[in-house]
Amino acid sequence: AADGLGSIAIDTTQLNMSVTDPTAWATAMNNLGMVPVGLAGQQLVTGFDPSLSMMTGITPINPMIPGMGLVPPPPPTDVPVVKEIIHCKFLLFPPNPNLPPPSTRERPPGCKTVFVGGLPENATEEIIQEVFEQCGDITAIRKSKKNFCHIRFAEEFMVDKAIYLSGYRMRLGSSTDKKDSGRLHVDFAQARDDFYEWECKQRMLAREERHRRKMEEDRLRPPSPPAIMHYSEHEAALLAEKLKDDSKFSEAITVLLTWIERGEVNRRSANQFYSMVQSANSHVRRLMNEKAAHEQEMEQAKESFKNALTGILTQFEQIVAVFNASTRQKAWDHFSKAQRKNIDIWRKHSEELRNAHSEQLMGIRREEEMEMSDDDSGDNPSKKLRVDDSALAAQAYALKEENDSLRWQLDAYRNEVELLKQEKGQLFRTEESLTKDQQLQFLQQTMQGMQQQLLSIQEELNNKKSELEQAKEEQTHTQAMLKVLQEQEINVLTVALVNQDREKTSEKRSPGLKSEKEALLIGIISTFLHVHPFGANIEYLWSYMQQLDSRISANEIEMLLMRLPRMFKQEFTGVGATLEKRWKFCAFEGIK
Repeated sequence: AADGLGSIAIDTTQLNMSVTDPTAWATAMNNLGMVPVGLAGQQLVTGFDPSLSMMTGITPINPMIPGMGLVPPPPPTDVPVVKEIIHCKFLLFPPNPNLPPPSTRERPPGCKTVFVGGLPENATEEIIQEVFEQCGDITAIRKSKKNFCHIRFAEEFMVDKAIYLSGYRMRLGSSTDKKDSGRLHVDFAQARDDFYEWECKQRMLAREERHRRKMEEDRLRPPSPPAIMHYSEHEAALLAEKLKDDSKFSEAITVLLTWIERGEVNRRSANQFYSMVQSANSHVRRLMNEKAAHEQEMEQAKESFKNALTGILTQFEQIVAVFNASTRQKAWDHFSKAQRKNIDIWRKHSEELRNAHSEQLMGIRREEEMEMSDDDSGDNPSKKLRVDDSALAAQAYALKEENDSLRWQLDAYRNEVELLKQEKGQLFRTEESLTKDQQLQFLQQTMQGMQQQLLSIQEELNNKKSELEQAKEEQTHTQAMLKVLQEQEINVLTVALVNQDREKTSEKRSPGLKSEKEALLIGIISTFLHVHPFGANIEYLWSYMQQLDSRISANEIEMLLMRLPRMFKQEFTGVGATLEKRWKFCAFEGIK
């Protein structure tokens, strides 16, 4: 573009025109056949040197592509636009900067085509190409006979550069004919090709997104479980060996569960499955031993944590002691104001941490004391009931296991009898058949005896269950009685504590106020408690005072309230765990 400007011979006297010169501006507007408009502002072009192919005073730039074109890039909307005259085989005069920017329609999706109106009647397609090719690569120009055309660019961002030329007045050469001049209007155009390409691009992006999500789902999907082999006597024998191995037990128990759920258990394989179930039951003792070992490790970890917490609390106490010693007047006077402020902040922070750690340690000790008290109270009837309940439950569980084992043996005998019947069939009576009949009779007798034994065991189990239910009812009754007694003791203690506090507060005489700050605090606290007729606890009152003075503490507020028993009184509300101390404003009662 700069080379093209250098090859064009233009009279420099026509370019030295300032907007501040009304005569020059009026002459330019008259040459274009337009009414002059009064305009004050900056000089449009300072000068042009044909030998240097550049405007004097400024760096040659391409306004459409920053640093390489004719038209400057569109500035931000909040910055006033200053456009310059563009010289080529034609002249482009910028619009009045005081006028509002040209209006445009809503931009269609994927717009690459612009509508250009207000072209001079004598403007050819080559001139239009030369004007707009600075904005980017042009793929098509469709010119109409009615002074407008449609221009399609290769990329979407080139449309924004073309919109910048909207409002310019175009003049071909130095002619003053109206057919050689016109005011350009550039706007977005809606084209089917642009919309089709935009839709194709959106579909491609959607496909890529779906592919990306599918890859992510495949990556996050858990792996498939291993395949379970089918049941056979050989596999069952291998599985029985695996069930006895601790390292392979989890894998083997999964296979056994799958076989049972599939329905592989029948009369022929019942004994084999029973032996595998019995092997699985033998691992219960191992699991209980592991649980006991883990509980022991947990107790050791608790003990080590408590010891470490005690050491930390001791160090906190030493640090707080250092801060308290530093705040004494002997050393406090030698510190600067900033140093005193830092020491005070550090002391408060250390005290808060120390209190938090001490509360945590006291909570651990309280839990240990409660466990010790539970262990020591051996004569407690509820403890005895719990022991009896556990013994009864153990006996019931043992009886149930024995019952199940006998039932399984009976089923096994029945299976053997039926198999013998199926194998032998209805053969002639021989000596062997007679011996078989005797065996069958013997087995039937043993089965009847086992059935009677099962009935007696079931009766014993029912009796034990009834005894267990009675013991549970007695336990619930004793627990209810214990709760009632505990609540009565708590109520008596709360009444005694309230009476002691009232006696102490009545014995104490409220001393006089020490400073104006205490009087101000009393006024604020009185106002706060007056609007809370049911009283407020010391934490709520302290949180309110913290908003006014962050240096005040809860102990300071509580000491001030206790010094004035005729203005503030303390009451206890709630029972048991909900017991709470509340302060109330009682100055109106005290003055009477």
